[in-house]
Amino acid sequence: MITAAQLRAARALAGLDQRRLAELSGLSLPTIQRMEASDGVIRGNVDSLTKLVRALDEAGIELIDEGAASQGVGRGVRLRRRPASVAG
Repeated sequence: MITAAQLRAARALAGLDQRRLAELSGLSLPTIQRMEASDGVIRGNVDSLTKLVRALDEAGIELIDEGAASQGVGRGVRLRRRPASVAG
């Protein structure tokens, strides 16, 4: 599972704009835009999500599940739990 926020961060970290990610994944630009605009976990058909994750992987992005350790090396970012007062 991937969240919209995770997708936006991954795309930014890879230096990809929405159009380029659409090209790399074989998805349409409106599909990428809808995914990024969704609230929480991205919903979509399995084929589209698989294409998206594969494209991010090929761009060097490691998606880390909640509570999982990173297996990769190199720089990256991870969102930690924010206090309720900051979460807004």
